[in-house]
Order: sequence, then C-alpha cells, then structure tokens
Amino acid sequence: MVDNMMKTTKDRMEKALLALGGELKKVRTGRAQVSMLDIIKVNYYGNPTPLNQVAAVSCPDAKSFLIQPWEASTLKEIEAAIVKSDLGMSPQNDGKVIRLRLPDLTEERRKDLVKNIKKIVEDARVAVRIARRDANEATKKAGKDKTISEDQQKKAEDQVQKLTDDYIKKVDKLAEDKEKELMSL
Repeated sequence: MVDNMMKTTKDRMEKALLALGGELKKVRTGRAQVSMLDIIKVNYYGNPTPLNQVAAVSCPDAKSFLIQPWEASTLKEIEAAIVKSDLGMSPQNDGKVIRLRLPDLTEERRKDLVKNIKKIVEDARVAVRIARRDANEATKKAGKDKTISEDQQKKAEDQVQKLTDDYIKKVDKLAEDKEKELMSL
C-alpha cells in the first residue's frame, strides 16, 4: 500500500519536473534553440500542424534559424505563422527557405523573462506540493481505515516530505541554471 503510494507520488513529481524542463526550454535566452519554435502551428491543408512536421528546422549559428519546408507550397503559410506568433522575429523568405534572426535581448527584456521563469517555477513547485498533499491524504485515510499502523503512517508521511524536499531542490536548481543562462549573455 505505502510502496504503491510512494511510487505514484514520485511519478507525479517527476512529471512536474519534466514539464518544468519543457517550459523552460521555450523561454528565449538569446541563443537559437529549435525548441523555441515548437509553439508555432502552420496552417497545413486546413489543419494547424507543428512547424517541425512541415519543415526541417535547424540553427546554422547561435543567433539564427533556417527553416526549409518539405513542400515549397507551404513557404507562405510558414511565414504567416511565424509573423502571427509573438516571437518578435521577422522571417526572411528567399523563395526556398526562411531565415530567422534572433534579436539581442535588452536588460529590461531579460528581467521580464526572469519574472516569467519565476512564475513557471512556482507552478512546478505547486504541482510537487499537490502530489505531497494527495499522498498525505491517502496515508491518513489508510491510517483511519486501519489498513496501516500509526507508525507506518508517520513513516510514510516522513518519506513523502523527504521526497518533496528533494524535488523542490531539483526544481530550484533548474530555475537557477536557467536564470544564470539568461543573465550571462
């Protein structure tokens, strides 16, 4: 019973950490990363389709993207999707490929991005704490139903708290690394 609950709790906390990592990859840091364009959806034959499914996306250098569509007919749609997104980049279309240049980040923009990172990180902390709360409620219910002893209940609550502390530290480390990356450019 307790082992199952601990495994479920750990899985939920791990998912929160993975989700945080995915969200932090989307935050623009001044270096071109293909994952920054994951939010762009292209109108492909009437369906919103992720950019990486209609074109080859690469980073020829640290400050630019090269987008080469699989079909030349989708070039205009890709360009329109980029303009419509709020990335702050203007596409340069040469008829075969689209080039995007990453603008330099101002100090003010960096501070705004750090604030945004803090919100994303707090959401991850909340997800970890919710997993802890659910585990503690399950433990208390099992204790009330007499399926586990009081000692087992106390030990399980201590294990859940230790797991929570570990995952909060991991979340904080990810946030600290991203903030350093953002402010050191």
